[in-house]
Amino acid sequence: MERIPLSRTQLVVVAVLAVVVLGTVPIGAVAQSERQAGGTIVVEEGETVDEIEAFAGNVIVRGTVTGDVSAFAGNVHVEGEVRGDVEAAAGNVEITGTVDGDVSAGAGNLVVGEGAVIGGSLDAGAGTVTIDGTIEGDAEIGAETIRLGETASIQGDLRYGGTLEGNTDAVAGQITEDSRVGVGVWPTLQPITEWVFVAYAFVMNLLLGAVLLAVFPRFSDGVVRRVATNPVRTGLAGLGVLVGVPILLIAIAITVLGIPISVLGAFAFALVVWIGVVYGRFAVAAWLLSAAGVENRWLALVVGLLGGALLARIPIVGGLLNLLLLLLGLGALSLGLVAHRRHTRASPAPAQPDGSAAE
Repeated sequence: MERIPLSRTQLVVVAVLAVVVLGTVPIGAVAQSERQAGGTIVVEEGETVDEIEAFAGNVIVRGTVTGDVSAFAGNVHVEGEVRGDVEAAAGNVEITGTVDGDVSAGAGNLVVGEGAVIGGSLDAGAGTVTIDGTIEGDAEIGAETIRLGETASIQGDLRYGGTLEGNTDAVAGQITEDSRVGVGVWPTLQPITEWVFVAYAFVMNLLLGAVLLAVFPRFSDGVVRRVATNPVRTGLAGLGVLVGVPILLIAIAITVLGIPISVLGAFAFALVVWIGVVYGRFAVAAWLLSAAGVENRWLALVVGLLGGALLARIPIVGGLLNLLLLLLGLGALSLGLVAHRRHTRASPAPAQPDGSAAE
């Protein structure tokens, strides 16, 4: 197959795509200090870092952090040891390891698991707080529901706002109900964090979409054409890929030699699904704009991504519609790749200088 060299602009765009992809996959915290926007920070078991500062993505601590953990993230999991403080604004905060200092958290759900130890105080505003571990200092919690498990232990005082359930004997000090606790923390933080993540996801999708349209304009046009001309076939193809590929990866992982292949395949499939999300929203928006007499692929990209983000805010129905967009995009992408491969195989080989065909 003849290779067509990329222009300088295309090379730059490909480099941007590489940065986007690398920024969204899990990475190990191999440096002494981790500061990152996006992606996932993982401190593996046996690893030690000085501190973690993260914006968006996820933070997973299985090893040791000798300093503080500050995270504005989707999920924060402390399974290992943090010798400093933990400050987290996240969708979910789960502590099943040890935090020597204080914990300050604004979250949708906060869990201090059985066997977990917080050496300092706990200050939390959340939707739901579940405590089954030990808090050696005071606790100040504002939440809709606060559950104290049978293995919970709060060695200081508890001030709370919300509904307190469970083992109140777990509190060694005084228990004081104060409706002001948590006011201005979680109710205010929740919509801010949600919209920050929505904006972050939109920017990442827009960047990926811009790369796809700039580097593969003809292929992107083909995606729109397949969605517009035969949406049923395209959606069914997407459903087949979405269901079939994970089953194939699980089958490959059954053998020991297949585990590395299935892991790499899972990362590749996650990227394909992400591209399918972007392509699906773009293709449907381009289709609708074309029906209205507007032909502008860049406008279609922005409208499609905005529309998908807004649909995600609608309970149940929005999720189903976004799933449909994913199936259309994934199906159009898969059918396009299959068609490209068939076309490549059917293309005649270039002739040699002596007039014979290349082998």
